Amino acid sequence: MAAEIVNPRSDIPTPGAAGVNGTDEPFDPAFALHRGGKMAVQSTVPIRDKDDLSLAYTPGVAKVCSAIADQPELVHDYTWKSQVVAVVTDGTAVLGLGDIGPEASLPVMEGKAILFKQFGGVDAVPLALATTDVDEIVDTVVRLAPSFGGVNLEDISAPRCFEIERKLQERLDIPVFHDDQHGTAVVTLAALRNAAKLSGRSLGELRGVISGAGAAGVAIAKFLLEAGIGDVAVADRKGIVSKDRDDLTEVKRELAELTNRAGITGSLETALAGADVFIGVSGGTVPEPAVASMAPGAFVFAMANPNPEVHPEIAHKYASVVATGRSDYPNQINNVLAFPGIFAGALQVRASRITEGMKIAAANALADVVGDELAADFVIPSPFDERVAPAVTAAVAPAARAEGVARR
Repeated sequence: MAAEIVNPRSDIPTPGAAGVNGTDEPFDPAFALHRGGKMAVQSTVPIRDKDDLSLAYTPGVAKVCSAIADQPELVHDYTWKSQVVAVVTDGTAVLGLGDIGPEASLPVMEGKAILFKQFGGVDAVPLALATTDVDEIVDTVVRLAPSFGGVNLEDISAPRCFEIERKLQERLDIPVFHDDQHGTAVVTLAALRNAAKLSGRSLGELRGVISGAGAAGVAIAKFLLEAGIGDVAVADRKGIVSKDRDDLTEVKRELAELTNRAGITGSLETALAGADVFIGVSGGTVPEPAVASMAPGAFVFAMANPNPEVHPEIAHKYASVVATGRSDYPNQINNVLAFPGIFAGALQVRASRITEGMKIAAANALADVVGDELAADFVIPSPFDERVAPAVTAAVAPAARAEGVARR
């Protein structure tokens, strides 16, 4: 029987509880769970007496400090550095809430940290920064980096997120990973590989359409091309990102050069005609006739939360495989399937970065977990499948060595 979790900060008032703040609103379990925060620091060594204290702190700690000063690489062996990730945000793109600021982002960052620990055995520290300036964020993280083995960027709005990630990876020799981009892309590729396998097709035979040209949409498009998809077009609010448009940002201009080999112009609905795959990471609603116009046996991955771009009941009328971002439908595209194992594998070998090869290895390993259980309603494992993180970790570590970024 699992031990009962007792919140040591139970004296903090709970909003929504009767009588709090002069209200008589019903008790809200979400506030009760978050009361006092969702995480705490815990010692890994006992301090029972003066001998323990003298080893954990002064004078014993001075020996370790001096050794690290003489041989800086020892920091990985004698501190938590190689086992901890900084979860960094500026609070500008939090879930579906948008720019709510650093303080309001903390419940999500705490949640991310406990997911790292629960699903990957990786310690993580939430860091919500009171700046939205690209260079200030980069400089701040660089100055904090000696304490961490990796950096997970979270809920930072596009297009700033692309520049922040690039600049940080240029200046740091530890993995920098924007999960909203790459975690989503890894899980999407894994599900798509299995959907294609189920239908007897290869990735190279598929033409996809992505709704959303933000962080996730751009990363998914690039990653699917890297993995060998036949073609993919990306749509933003103004239609298909194509070379003929004169209103594109630098990121979208690059995207136009890489994607849409078919040269489709116009609306998302136009691109969906005859398409094999729809991937939604934008919100909004795709009209049913557009879904009906897709190729026979199409795949619909409508991942907006809480309202998918295509409701599963409608998608099932026309698609052979349907996935969402929700936990109450089969085939949930959930980043927790990727980032804990990816970081665990990277930290295990002290990787200097997370490469495309490492991400593809993660996606393949995740797809392989499904194995003989492959079915239309099971193209991706559950986040609670205990095989997931070990499989991803075991694939990422050797991929890092093969890519030449491992340091042990």
